[in-house]
Amino acid sequence: MLQGLETPRLRLTSVIPADRDELFALEQDGEVMRFLNGGKSTPLDDIDPSVDFLMPRGGEQGIWTAREKLSGSFVGWFSLRDRGDGSAELGYRLRRAMWGLGYASEGTAVLVEAGFSRFGFARIVASTMAVNTASRRVLEKAGLVHVGTFYVEGPDRLPGAEYGDVDYEIRRRT
Repeated sequence: MLQGLETPRLRLTSVIPADRDELFALEQDGEVMRFLNGGKSTPLDDIDPSVDFLMPRGGEQGIWTAREKLSGSFVGWFSLRDRGDGSAELGYRLRRAMWGLGYASEGTAVLVEAGFSRFGFARIVASTMAVNTASRRVLEKAGLVHVGTFYVEGPDRLPGAEYGDVDYEIRRRT
């Protein structure tokens, strides 16, 4: 599943241990992490087992490092992780300097296409906080549709959690 992928401006390659510092740096940016953990820094080696979001360190399956084709600059990472039931979960995280440039839409679109044509998934899913309108737009541009809203209870709820989290999906056309 880890073959390279390309868009007009991005090269996505399998994440490797040499990407570790750049992957970790994303998690130190409070704005990048705002909708994941409220903007807290994450530890490099002592990953909290209660965390339910992806924190790649290099070498994980179904995760690609994204770089600009022209400059080679690190953009972020994208994931399409096999859920073992014929579906895959789509995710991504980009450096703040790369926001608003269309890279999230490019990367998710190529993964959705590859998810169906190269990897044979029947369904691709994603979720985000309802208040994360930028990510919702990216998912919708990639063809995913909103299929439900759910609410997470707990003592450490993030700002905006009262509006819930949203599930999105797209199914392979037969």
